[in-house]
Amino acid sequence: MLERGEIAGRLHRRLLEESRRVFVASVRIGASYIAVVLDGGRIGLAARLREAVGGEIEPPRAGARWEGMPAETLLEKLVCGVGAVERALGLAAANALIHPALPERETDAIDLMALRPGERVAMVGLFRPIVPRIEAAGVRLTVIERDTPEGERRSALGSCDVAIVTATTILNGTLEGILGELGRPRHVALIGPSTPLCGEVFRDTPVTHLGGSAVADPAGVLEVIARGGGTPEMRPRLRFVNIRVNRP
Repeated sequence: MLERGEIAGRLHRRLLEESRRVFVASVRIGASYIAVVLDGGRIGLAARLREAVGGEIEPPRAGARWEGMPAETLLEKLVCGVGAVERALGLAAANALIHPALPERETDAIDLMALRPGERVAMVGLFRPIVPRIEAAGVRLTVIERDTPEGERRSALGSCDVAIVTATTILNGTLEGILGELGRPRHVALIGPSTPLCGEVFRDTPVTHLGGSAVADPAGVLEVIARGGGTPEMRPRLRFVNIRVNRP
């Protein structure tokens, strides 16, 4: 059984040494996303959870206090941060350190799941754009959100064949509990622009598929974040990356 925060802790340990050798170039804090840019242009994203949103977009220079500091300063917030904004800064720093290469062509997360008619699919966090394609596969879809009753959540997770989990569960500390409630699904995908594409962190867990993003247009992404835009506005400026998690 994974402990709460264990995945964040593994990610922190995996990246700590490198984080001491690179420095923060800029930070952008928007209403929906946070971006961390490191020297050399590496950029990472993390969602800003609703509980952290007071309705305001922080000024472009709000992140200036971290400029020139070692990336370790922000990475530490992944495990020691107080509040959702600090944890998102930590995850964005981690994603900048991982910095996946732009794929020659995008792979499709739904294709990788190879959904079969009649299967049970549990979706933790509503991914509205992909729901029609999932339902078109003839599966039985249950969407689990924060207000889903505990019994319904446990039943859906325990009986599903495929689980699709938002990476923001790393930020709110629920990922490990969700993984612990799974039965024996054949496919478990952790997806969204916040996903850390570091397969070794997820070895010996039920996760079989990481679906994250690489930033194709950094200036465009920073502009979207600055005006409070979310995933739909950023999508043309990202390239989705899907990897299978290798197990020992």
